[in-house]
Amino acid sequence: MNNQELAKKILALAGGEKNITDVMHCYTRLRFHLKKIDLADKEKIEELPGVINVQIQSGQFQVVIGNKVSKVYKELIKLGDFKQGDSTEITDEKKKGNLIGRFFEVISTIFSPIVPAIAGAGMLKGLLGLVTVLGWVEPTSSVVTMLQIVSDCVFYFLPFFLAVSAARIFKTNEFIAVAVAGGMMYPIIMEGAKAIANGGPTGLDLFGLPVPFINYSSTVIPIILAVWILSYLYRWVDRWMPDSLGIVFTPTIVLMLIIPIQLIVIGPLGSYLGIWLAEGVTWLFAHGGILAGGLLGATRPLLVIVGMHYGLMPIAIQNIAVLGHDYLLPVFLMANMGQAAAALAVFLKTKNKDLKAIAGSSTIAGFLGITEPAMYGVNLRLKKPFIAALIGSGIGGAFVTGFGVTGNAFVLPGIMSLPVFMGPKFVYLIIGMILTITITIVLTFLMKFEDAPSKNTKGTAKKQNKASSIEHTTILSPVIGTTVALKDVPDATFAEEIMGKGMAVNPAVGEIYAPFNGEIATFFKTGHAIGLRSDEEVELLIHVGIDTVNLNGTHFHPQVKQGDQVKTGDLLLTFDLAEIKQAGYETITPVIVTNTENYLDVIGADENAVMEREDWLIQVINKMK
Repeated sequence: MNNQELAKKILALAGGEKNITDVMHCYTRLRFHLKKIDLADKEKIEELPGVINVQIQSGQFQVVIGNKVSKVYKELIKLGDFKQGDSTEITDEKKKGNLIGRFFEVISTIFSPIVPAIAGAGMLKGLLGLVTVLGWVEPTSSVVTMLQIVSDCVFYFLPFFLAVSAARIFKTNEFIAVAVAGGMMYPIIMEGAKAIANGGPTGLDLFGLPVPFINYSSTVIPIILAVWILSYLYRWVDRWMPDSLGIVFTPTIVLMLIIPIQLIVIGPLGSYLGIWLAEGVTWLFAHGGILAGGLLGATRPLLVIVGMHYGLMPIAIQNIAVLGHDYLLPVFLMANMGQAAAALAVFLKTKNKDLKAIAGSSTIAGFLGITEPAMYGVNLRLKKPFIAALIGSGIGGAFVTGFGVTGNAFVLPGIMSLPVFMGPKFVYLIIGMILTITITIVLTFLMKFEDAPSKNTKGTAKKQNKASSIEHTTILSPVIGTTVALKDVPDATFAEEIMGKGMAVNPAVGEIYAPFNGEIATFFKTGHAIGLRSDEEVELLIHVGIDTVNLNGTHFHPQVKQGDQVKTGDLLLTFDLAEIKQAGYETITPVIVTNTENYLDVIGADENAVMEREDWLIQVINKMK
């Protein structure tokens, strides 16, 4: 199944375009906010080839896909006009959940879009450290200067990135949010912060109120707090501002208020919170030591399962901004190595060819820092390898913490990001990795996991039924979508089977294909209906939508004409699905065997099954001879 087909099936099983409020993706997951989560078929989505796992967390419907998630996402957003992570509609599902869960959801959602930029810049920081330490280039060379620019720009101007992402989450004006970040990063503020060390003034005086000079580069908390408050302030001003004046005076008043408030109150408060947070983590690792590292190493994969691992990202970034290093990243690396090692052990031991293929690719991804394929596709599925990975990563986390290993730039923890851990204690990181991998593999072998049986062909539409042992004719689905029983079609002619038995499909895409080899017996001038006759004399009517004859051919684009011979899978018709819906018409498509009386029975596929072109929709049972 290619990415386009996978996206179509996920869309159909998630309840269709109208059920999706917004969608975004992180490194491995499609993250949906659905209007009604109960309309989504979680189990059937999990069965799709290419889907690793599905989970519902803090109001998000998360489909774990793995490394190709961005490609599936690109295909998905072509299929509808739902918002891409920027909806102003607040659904009941999004409001559910406890305060902690909602907090982590907000943090995760803010950071998800900017993770690629942060991870890429962090990797380049590591590369810069490596080439400098090894003496491959002169520290004063243009190459080093360029690498510094490229690797520092994301972190230095991080408040701008967070401003845009936070504005989308808090439903406020993105450009005003960027202006707030600009106020924080204004040269007078930034240069003043640097000059304090040389005896310069500590800030400005605004009507007796102190405006402290603070270095806001690479900070996280101040801008998120500021945009959150901006969202309320903007709505408050906009509420009482006359519409005729709002376009000019609303942003003017908001800027006049929010930037001084940010520089006088929010910024300093957020900065101090960041410092206290960094010092708190330092204290925890200094006093908790091995226990803290071991606990975090063992529980990090559990945070990934519930989608809360991004909640720790601001802490790591804040530590690097305040302290110049971070204690969490080495522990994260151990957790990733544990999952990869467990998948490697399964790869070495399993005799199941399908599982071996999944474990092999998951191992590579895991060592590179993407652990969801290993976790969901292998370790959790077999349970014991996952337990072994938790133990191994817990021991590894305790080891690197005990020796005080740190990272000096935020990266996606994997073997390619090792340069950011370069330093006097780098050797202990390598030993920790070897320890984690070895313990995990040994435990996985000792626990003797039960090998998985080969996966059966899935999909309710492909199940064998009573037609399998009787002479019959198979009619494939002419349209991609979800099946509906004829009795549920909102048209009595079809629902009461006046024209014959059959099945209906709710289209996910506006394309009709030949369901068998045969002839175009009738092609209505309006383009909304096609009559076909198969080589076995089955007469079939495909009727796109209800009352769509009234469109008089608008939005329908025939690809063949009456009398043409067609082969299974030939494109017969395209239609503008969204436009037909917008015009107020149902697009449910009945597929009717119009000469039903010539056969013993006509059997349709299961209801609510997702149809692809290769799936059978109808079985026509021949009469006994």
